Amino acid sequence: MTDADVKNLLDETKSDMQKALEHFEYELSKIRAGKANASMLEGIEVDAYGTRSPLIQVGNVSTPDARTISIQPWDPSLLQPIEKAILQANIGLTPQNDGKIIRLNIPPLTEERRKELVKQTKHEAENCRIALRTIRKNANEKVKKLQKDGLPEDSAKNAEQSVQNLTNDFSAKVDKHIEVKEKEIMTV
Repeated sequence: MTDADVKNLLDETKSDMQKALEHFEYELSKIRAGKANASMLEGIEVDAYGTRSPLIQVGNVSTPDARTISIQPWDPSLLQPIEKAILQANIGLTPQNDGKIIRLNIPPLTEERRKELVKQTKHEAENCRIALRTIRKNANEKVKKLQKDGLPEDSAKNAEQSVQNLTNDFSAKVDKHIEVKEKEIMTV
């Protein structure tokens, strides 16, 4: 076993941890902090032309101001299906249809709702930390396997320490994201 095997293992571990962090960032982007954001509509599918299509593919989604999302469908006949899809998605927003554009007004967050969102944010962070620990555990098992295959003990210890350092770095990034998101949510 060579140091190249250890380097490949560390690169793979770092890549996996980066993916976990990116997923966490994606999940955080879906948690609204009182500001209108087109990503709040991700995952909503519209019945268009006999097939289900993502909302962002059937119209132009924009945020004209901090409290409004507007959806202008490419085809005006899709106004009703879009409205129906938003209501069925149960995202807490009521669409207003003027015959050309659907507007979603984002109500200001109550203190109680802000606390729920912070709790949701912390839950997502814990999910990310669990993923990071799982990646660390898998990497350490691979190091032990490499050690059985002839990797010197000191190289194995160094590899385990490097894996732990990666875990610490990514955990710190998760903490930073939480801090920023919590501040964003609690700012009135």
